[in-house]
Amino acid sequence: MATSLGENSAGYQDCILESLSFPDQLVSTSSYEANKNVTCILCSKSTPLSEKNELLKHFVLEHKVVIADVRLIADFSRYVLYWGKRFSESPITEFCSVIKTNSTGPVDQQEEYYLLCDALPEDRILREQLQQKRLGEVLEQQQKERDDCTFHRVCMFCDEEFTENRSTLLNHMAREHSFSVGLPDNIVYCTELLDTLERKLDSLQCLYCEKTFRDKTTLKDHMRKKQHRRINANNHDYDRFYIINYLELGKTWEEVQSEDDRDILADNDDDWSDWQAHPVCAVCLFCEQQSDTIEKIYAHMQEAHGFDLHQLKTQLHLTFYQQIKLVNFIRREIHQCRCYSCHEKFSSKADVLHHVTEASHVMALPEASTWDQPEYYFPTYENDALLCALTDSEDEEEADQKGGVPVIAEDISNLETLKQGSVLKHLLKDRSGPC
Repeated sequence: MATSLGENSAGYQDCILESLSFPDQLVSTSSYEANKNVTCILCSKSTPLSEKNELLKHFVLEHKVVIADVRLIADFSRYVLYWGKRFSESPITEFCSVIKTNSTGPVDQQEEYYLLCDALPEDRILREQLQQKRLGEVLEQQQKERDDCTFHRVCMFCDEEFTENRSTLLNHMAREHSFSVGLPDNIVYCTELLDTLERKLDSLQCLYCEKTFRDKTTLKDHMRKKQHRRINANNHDYDRFYIINYLELGKTWEEVQSEDDRDILADNDDDWSDWQAHPVCAVCLFCEQQSDTIEKIYAHMQEAHGFDLHQLKTQLHLTFYQQIKLVNFIRREIHQCRCYSCHEKFSSKADVLHHVTEASHVMALPEASTWDQPEYYFPTYENDALLCALTDSEDEEEADQKGGVPVIAEDISNLETLKQGSVLKHLLKDRSGPC
């Protein structure tokens, strides 16, 4: 431990003084708190809470004080105020572990740093109390919003007005405009969230990629064509609007998920009466037609384009995985203005669709070796609701009932490559760091 700080000083700086990546960054500061001033625990320097990183840098450079797991402190200003008072009463060495860098080198090249962390019982109790207090405040605020019947707001995408409760507006945007910020009961500080989104749109800024456009028509077309009708999950300014970011600080998403799974397995109550289905926005394989149910989009593809996925599944005995690959293959070919049957290239999507119909290629698939490839496991479009509606074939369902679910060799043929390319690797990249 004596050399860890010196060896990882650059890593520490990256982790504490710069933005963190999900899922480690769990606590975000509400805008009404951002202008609070926070005073140093050892001197009179004062910094706005919105510039917390500058204060942390000051702690390290001026006082050699390192605060562990800053991102897990629910109320940083109260935390600093508490320890500022304690350090004025007793020497810092009574509370902090002393870390000596370059401990085996010359004495004049050694430095002592003071680590304040939850290994100290007093610090751990303080952090728990601050978390409970913050969680209580957030849950109280959320309950007020859920019970509020005075809500009044105009939809940011049309002129329709909504009153009584926020859920009517959020569900409307998801259903009518394919724009979902999540289930209403998962959101807190909803008015502030909607204000933030409206400011971005008024500034002609895309809500997902956050690029700015010259007019509203261009912005609207961009968000529709690029499937950018959603917020950017990598923008942590949105973290404070979701209740999950205030729960169980310090736990990874894997731990919370495993606990949730155990709870489900232990619960023998089969009453699903309180289940609320999330609005579905399924998009046709051939055009931009959207429907709020999978059944409607299947019916549309059959009536408007003569494409029957159920029939193909039955005739070709497609497994669940093969259906996924087929859908992704067709989407990719259409996107590239190419007929998926004969591979002829066209100048526009409209020309492809005309050709597919005129040449009777709608139900004419190429050889399975063309589309039944591992690369088509990956969705052509993010959040493709059509993929979520695919079901096992009858053979697979029978095998599942008998306990003999088939395993496809492709699924495990290159496991190491999949691990290296997995998004989980990026999500968890900071877990092994010094923070």
